[in-house]
This record gives sequence, C-alpha cells and structure tokens, in this order.
Amino acid sequence: MLQRLPFIFVLFLLIPDIYIFLGYLKKRPHIKWANWALWGPTLLLIVSFFLLRYVGTTNAMSERSDAIGWLSILMLAIGVPKFIFMLCGWIGDLIHSIVKIIPHRIFTIIGAILGVSIFSIILYARVFGIRHFVVNEIELHIPNLPKGFEGYRILQISDIHSGSFHSMPNILQALVEKVNEQRADVIMFTGDLVNQRSKELEQFTDILNRIKAPDGVYSILGNHDYGRYFRWQGGENQEYEDTNRLCELQRQLGWKILRNEHDILHHKGDSIAIIGVENEGKPPFPQYADLPKALQGTGDMTKILLSHDPTHWRKEVLPRTDIELMLAGHTHGAQFIIFGWSPSKWAYDEWAGLYKEGNQQLYVNVGIGFVGLPFRFGAWPEITVFTLHKGEVK
Repeated sequence: MLQRLPFIFVLFLLIPDIYIFLGYLKKRPHIKWANWALWGPTLLLIVSFFLLRYVGTTNAMSERSDAIGWLSILMLAIGVPKFIFMLCGWIGDLIHSIVKIIPHRIFTIIGAILGVSIFSIILYARVFGIRHFVVNEIELHIPNLPKGFEGYRILQISDIHSGSFHSMPNILQALVEKVNEQRADVIMFTGDLVNQRSKELEQFTDILNRIKAPDGVYSILGNHDYGRYFRWQGGENQEYEDTNRLCELQRQLGWKILRNEHDILHHKGDSIAIIGVENEGKPPFPQYADLPKALQGTGDMTKILLSHDPTHWRKEVLPRTDIELMLAGHTHGAQFIIFGWSPSKWAYDEWAGLYKEGNQQLYVNVGIGFVGLPFRFGAWPEITVFTLHKGEVK
C-alpha cells in the first residue's frame, strides 16, 4: 500500500483537475488565468510531495514534520474541495440524465459552495484553530465529597504534544497565561506531553514551569510519552531511558508525576486521593497501568483518577472500582467536531466531554496540541475547570 501512495496521491489531485478542465475551462479558452489557478497549485503540490518523499528537505526531524504537516493541509485544502466539486458534478450528470427538468447548474453551484466552505474550514483550522483556546467550566457533584473540598477548583489540560509547537512557542506561552488566569486550586495534566521523545520538551521547560496552582500540578504519561513512535537504534532500552528522562524533566518543572501510584491532596482539614496510572488502552497502545497497586492505601477516600485513555473507564474502572471521577484525554476529538459529530465516534464510546454511570463520572478532555494533521476545528484546544460540590450526581 505504501508503495502505491505516490500514485494514489497524484491521481487524487489530477483527476478532479482533468474533470474541471474538460467540463468547464476547455469551453472557455479566453479565461487564461483560470488554467494557471487550476493546474498551478496541483503541480506545486506534486513536486513538493516527491521532493519531500525522495529527496528530503532537512535533517531536522521537527522541521521535516512541519513540512509534512503543511503539505498535508495544502493537499486537503486544494484537493478535497476540487474532489467534492467533481463528485457533485457527477451526481448532477446522473440526475439530469434521468430527470431532464432538474438542471445540472444546481449541482455545479452546490459543488462550488461546498468546495469553498471546505477550503475555508481547513485553512481556518490550521491558522486559527490550533490557538483557539476554550475554557469549559463544569460543575461536578460528588456524593461523598469531603466538606473541605466544597467549591474546590480543579483545572485539567491534556495532550500538549509539545513537539508540534517547536516553531510556535508563542502558542504554549498563551496556554500558560490562559491556565494561570483561571486561578484553580490544582492543575492536572492527563498525558501526551511529547510526540516522540523527551527532547521535544527541552525547548519549552522555561515556558511550562510557569504553570502554577496552590496545590501544584499532577501529571501522568500518555501513549506518546513512551518513545514508541521513534526509531531508536538501541531498541527498548532507549525507550525506557527516554521515558525516565521525560519524567525527570516533568519533576524539574515542579510537576508531581504519578506512575501507578497515588498522592493525598489536603485542603481545609480534609483529604482526597489523586490516583495516576500509566497508559492503558486498546492495542496497539501501551498497556502499563496497574490500578490495584495505585489504589493501595486509599480505602474509602474520595478518589480522582488520572488515566490517559478513556477506554480504561469501561475496561477496568467501572466494573472493578468505586472511583468517583476519572479524567482522561487521548482522543483529541479527532481534532474535528462539526454539529456535535466527530470521527472519534467511530473509535471511542466516550470521546469528549462528561459521561456518567451511577455515581461514577468520566471527563474526556480533547487536548491542546495535535498530531498528524496540524489543525483543529470544533475540537478547539481545551482547558477544563471543574468546581466540586457535595451532592448526588446530576
């Protein structure tokens, strides 16, 4: 399949252009600029693709990743609208051949509107969507919440993917400012601090160490934090060492990283247990969680679990524990939500927002950063602030 990728890529771009040329521009040879507007971007994309694939643009992995990201965005912004326009044209041809009274022009107009809309959405998602921070305020009711935690404010962020911002540190600076503006009592980060390796974080330690809260910052590891997506010459030993290095960097930030363990959070004479486990999800993602170990010593305390992958909730948390609240990330909401729908629905039962089963609750944060396509639309970078109240789950 990978060997056919260049051929598929070229066909995806050229077939709509050929359709548009034969169906519209060939009949209007006097509009010379239209040919340049049609073929020019396509040819540039094809040349860029082959240069990136077979020649390479730089030895720096982060810069190469940027180039791949921009190429992907431009391919979507240019190729998909033309493909949709062509598809509408084909449908119009078919319907017009069956029902002559329905003019083909209607489908041309629909295709043009859809094409322009898709083009605009993709560019907006790339240029503005990745920095469009949204603060979601959630009132959470927990039946056995200790009195001292009434009104307590927990801020959750997730999936920073710092390596994606190596050329845009200003976005993470804005994130830190937005987080600190909320004046939460404690901050909880639910995994995926990097894309591939700990080195990505080094550029941002001076920025992220400015994240502050009276009761500190808790964090866990996500599937990207284990070095699984980087080709290490030393194999698993280097993966293990890099994961430990990432944990050490977080400690230097002043974050309390929990690896199958818990910490007791004290406030106004009362206490609750903050439990953090390593990644646990569906294969092929790492499965290193040891929840029974992390729960040891928490007894009948109110418990908040940090677990990166929301599938852990139904897999183990609901059937085997009485944990009142689990905070997760991982899904990104597929970085695309429109009218409440996201491709994440195909992969996850719980993919964004608050879910409830009896007195147990799960919140899935769609995260801050991005992987793969460098854009966000609808699934805006999320900062979630929970205000805790004692009472029945609502």
